[in-house]
Amino acid sequence: ALRLSYLRSGGHDPAVLDQLLHLQLEATVLEKGTAGLGRGRRTGTVAPQSAPEAPPAVPAEPPGTGTHGLDAALLAVELENRRLEDELLALKVRRERRADAGSRAAQRHTEELAQLQAEVGMLRCQAEQRPWLHAPVLPLPLAPALPP
Repeated sequence: ALRLSYLRSGGHDPAVLDQLLHLQLEATVLEKGTAGLGRGRRTGTVAPQSAPEAPPAVPAEPPGTGTHGLDAALLAVELENRRLEDELLALKVRRERRADAGSRAAQRHTEELAQLQAEVGMLRCQAEQRPWLHAPVLPLPLAPALPP
C-alpha cells in the first residue's frame, strides 16, 4: 500500500522503489515466520544505494533446503512481479499526466484563438462602419505660389 501510494503521487525514484521492495520482502518473510532473510539479499542494509541493483529473481539458497527454498523463490518471483506492475502503473500515471497537460495546453490555445478571431471580427465591423474619405485632403498652402 505504501509503494502504491508513492507511485500514485508521482514517485519514481528507483532507490526508493528498491527500498520499498526490500521492506515488503522483509514484511512478507516475517509474516510467514521464516528466518534467514539475509541469505536471499545481496546487500546487508535497506538504505538506498547510489546504483540500485534489482533483487535476484530467485534468492540464492544453500542446497538441500527443500520446500523453504521453493517458497522463497516463489516469494521473490511474486515480489518482482509486483515491482514490475508498480513500474507499469507509474508509467501509466506519468503518461496520463502528460496527456492531461497537453490537452490543457490545447484548450488554452483554442480559447486564445477564439478570442483573437472575435477581436478581428470586431475590428472588421468597426472598419466597415467608418466613413472613408474618397479624395485625399491636402493641407492649405501657407504662402502664395512663387512666380516663375
